[in-house]
Amino acid sequence: MNRKIFLFGYGKHGRAIAKGLMGKGFRLSIIESDKKNHKASKADGFTDTILFDVTDDDNLEALVVAPEDELICVMDDEHLNVFLALSLRPLFPECYILAISGSIYTSQKLLMAGANKVIDLYEVSANRIHNLLKRPVSTRFLDKILSDNNGFSFREIEVPEGSFLNGVMVEDVNFYVCRVLLIGLVDLGQGEHFRFITSGDEYTLDSGDQIVCLGMDKDLDNFEAMIKKSEETICVWPS
Repeated sequence: MNRKIFLFGYGKHGRAIAKGLMGKGFRLSIIESDKKNHKASKADGFTDTILFDVTDDDNLEALVVAPEDELICVMDDEHLNVFLALSLRPLFPECYILAISGSIYTSQKLLMAGANKVIDLYEVSANRIHNLLKRPVSTRFLDKILSDNNGFSFREIEVPEGSFLNGVMVEDVNFYVCRVLLIGLVDLGQGEHFRFITSGDEYTLDSGDQIVCLGMDKDLDNFEAMIKKSEETICVWPS
């Protein structure tokens, strides 16, 4: 893959994210301002790791970042994540910026600062607790699948322009034959609202929709390549 991930922060959250990205084969550059975290990144086997003051715009401007690269702000200090989003947006206007937040207030500031996507850790934790209470068996089953490092993973896949999925109802797609499981989708028409897909869902897919699937990495790769076609009879139930 050509794009590169610039990960700002190798602390409490950054360390786990970095290892996950490396395991998926992403090109990764780690930026830290803390000497201890920087040393830890090297000890963990990362070679492209940089130590500098992230509040210095000259340091940020010196980074060699391409328009297709992605910037992830996961510094332990949330104020630094806000500062980074505010500084990185004008420096790299075409790049996708993702950040983590521990509160609604910080999430709002990050979005205003220029982040494309903010993951609210409290919201994620609340949703996980809700799932454990309401769907304990399925939640633990998914945890087991994903924690065993056996090739299964979630993937957000965009329905491309001209895909055979355009205008097709979710229930008419035979995901089983494609060897992937549809979990839900991000409906751009509803302001990037995530919705879980249940049996009998009558949602009609459109180009630009982000569908979230679970499967083996190779099957997800094949499915992602397949939906770029304009015609496909294998994955769609006959009318």
